[in-house]
Amino acid sequence: MNKNFWTKFFGWFTRLMPVWVVLAGVIGFFNPEIYYPLKPYTNWAFSLTMLGIGAVLNFEEFLPVFKKPHLVLLGTLTQFGVMPLGGFLIGKIMNLPAPLLVGLVMTGAVPGAMASNVISYVAKADVAYSISLTTTSTLLSPVLTPLFVYIFVHRIVKVPFLSMVLSILQMVIIPLFLGAILKHFFKKSVEKIKEFFPAFSTLFIAYICGLIVALNQKYILSVSIILFSAIFILNLAGLFSGYSLGGIYGFDEKRRRTLAIEVGMQNAGMGAVLSLKFFSSQTALVSALFATWCVITASFLAEIWKLKTRS
Repeated sequence: MNKNFWTKFFGWFTRLMPVWVVLAGVIGFFNPEIYYPLKPYTNWAFSLTMLGIGAVLNFEEFLPVFKKPHLVLLGTLTQFGVMPLGGFLIGKIMNLPAPLLVGLVMTGAVPGAMASNVISYVAKADVAYSISLTTTSTLLSPVLTPLFVYIFVHRIVKVPFLSMVLSILQMVIIPLFLGAILKHFFKKSVEKIKEFFPAFSTLFIAYICGLIVALNQKYILSVSIILFSAIFILNLAGLFSGYSLGGIYGFDEKRRRTLAIEVGMQNAGMGAVLSLKFFSSQTALVSALFATWCVITASFLAEIWKLKTRS
C-alpha cells in the first residue's frame, strides 16, 4: 500500500472522531472489562499523544498571528475566563454532586482541544488562529488549569495544586516540546508519518472515553439526565460566548468561528486523565462525556458553516 492510501485512511479515520468516541463509549458500557487491563498505561498513552502533536505542529503557520499578540491574548482570556467559571456556576445552579461539580470545573479549566484545529479547517475558519490559541492555552495550562480548579473547588475537595502542575508538565508540556525537537532534527522522517499522529490522538480520545464509561457503568444511569444537561449547557455557553465575544472584539467571521470552536471544545482527554489521577472516576466521567459531545456539536457546526461559506 502506497503513502497516498495511508494519508487518505488516517485522514478519514480522524474525521470520523465522533463515531469512534461514541462507539468506544458504547463498548465501555456493555463490555467494561475490555478496558480494565489498559488503565495503568493511560498517562503514557496521553504523553505519547502530546509528543505526536508536537511533532506535527508547524509553528510557521501561526507566526503571522503573533504579529498581533492581542488577538491571542483576547482568545486565551476568553477560553480561561468563560469555561472554568461557567462550569462552576452551572454545577452550583444544578446542584450537582461534588464529584460532578469538580469534574465540570476541571473540564472548563483545561486548555482547548487539539481537535479544534481540524474542526476549524472544516468550518472554513482561521486555522492559524486556532493553532495559536490551542498552543498558547496548552503552554499556560500547567499553571492555569490547577489554579482555576483550586479557586473554584478547594473548599469542596482537596486540590493537590503542585502535584497537578508537575503532572501537566510531565504529560503535556515536556512531550510537546520533545515532539517539536524530533521534528526539527528528523523532519524528513516525521513528514513521512505525520498523518499517523492525529489518528492516534483520535484513537486515544476514544479509548479514554470508553475507559471512563467502563469505570462508571452503574453510576451513569443514575446521573444521566442531569449530567448530560450540564454538559450540554457548558458546551453551548462556550460556543455562544466565543462567537459573541469575537464580534465584540471586532473579529471577522472566520475568527469568530474559530474562537467559538476553541472555547466550546476542551482538551477533555487531559481533563479525564487528571481527574482519574487526582480525584475519582466519577469526576473523570464529566470530561469523558464532554469530549464526546463537544466533538459532535463542533463537527455539526463546522459542516453548517462550510455549507454557508460555499453558498
